[in-house]
Amino acid sequence: MKGTAKPTGKVFIVGAGPGADDLITLRALRALRQADVVLYDALISADLLDQAAESAECIFVGKRCGSHSMKQEEITRLIVSKAREGKTVVRLKGGDPLIFGRGGEEALACAEAGVDFEIIPGVSAALGAACFAGIPLTHRGVASSVAFVTAHGAHSGKSPDLSWINVARAVDTLVIFMGSTWLGEITDALIKSGLPGSRPVGVVSHATCEAQKTVLGTLDTIAGLVAEARLETPMLIVVGEVARLSEALNWFKRKQEDPCVIAPPASP
Repeated sequence: MKGTAKPTGKVFIVGAGPGADDLITLRALRALRQADVVLYDALISADLLDQAAESAECIFVGKRCGSHSMKQEEITRLIVSKAREGKTVVRLKGGDPLIFGRGGEEALACAEAGVDFEIIPGVSAALGAACFAGIPLTHRGVASSVAFVTAHGAHSGKSPDLSWINVARAVDTLVIFMGSTWLGEITDALIKSGLPGSRPVGVVSHATCEAQKTVLGTLDTIAGLVAEARLETPMLIVVGEVARLSEALNWFKRKQEDPCVIAPPASP
């Protein structure tokens, strides 16, 4: 009929998981396979993008270490405009979209524009790093509370966002996202806030991927140990007594040293 408006498409805000392709959920994989447009982050692997249809338009919108291919405002406008063209849009994000992933901002943009959307959770980088490094974030008799914080706040620049520093004394396990640039400053601040310099710390690089490395130390020593090991981003920092358990529970390191110990899971 003349003048009939073109139907608006749908947006899926999807968590792809912490790195390994086979940690994406089945629901997320179904959404990816039906997408007309995929807007993906820097940590999304090429193998995972291969799951999209050959006809899908794949657009890189990632951010790494302060280098942005596209500003967040531009990303949200692109999501909405593609959906208004009647397309099925998948916004593919590393980890979980609602844990320091800005998925909430993108969902709000869809809601304000009247665009139908769905949020599909993913395995958070915190959970992936902890499980693959053998660091239980909670453990009976050791840790009954955990907090997730980010060192890269809304106004971070040359210094970390430490607005959460007092939380560190109130929980048993502290998981710090996006803190590798300021690791020394963060550990110094935690000690000044009252935590002992002997508090165990684990830093996990490239969590769940073949290149994963884990460095264990204390608040006093971890910055130097990470620098010596030349760990690469992305990194996740876990502060708490549970980090000690990695020495016994780091099953992924044993698999790396002897692939016959634990066979890798099949790809989806």
